[in-house]
Amino acid sequence: MNREILNSEFQALERRVKLLLSEHKALKDEIQFLKDENNQLKVSVRSKDDHLNNFQNKIKISKLVGSMAVENEDTAELKQMINNYIKEIDKCIAHLSE
Repeated sequence: MNREILNSEFQALERRVKLLLSEHKALKDEIQFLKDENNQLKVSVRSKDDHLNNFQNKIKISKLVGSMAVENEDTAELKQMINNYIKEIDKCIAHLSE
């Protein structure tokens, strides 16, 4: 009878170990999934920060251009030059981001 009790307890212990191993694997998989998701979100945040900075720079430049007192003829030319500079800066930022 003592042997039967030991065998029964051993089987119960074996079931618990298998259950713990299964839970351990599931938790490891979840951790890996969350790490991957975290990395993706970090990349997304960096990208959105870059876009926000670009927009803020464009707003600053627009305010600067708007506050300048220039002749009407020169205004169009100045705006075109600034737009060209903005495009070049955006290209440089995109190139550096790669």
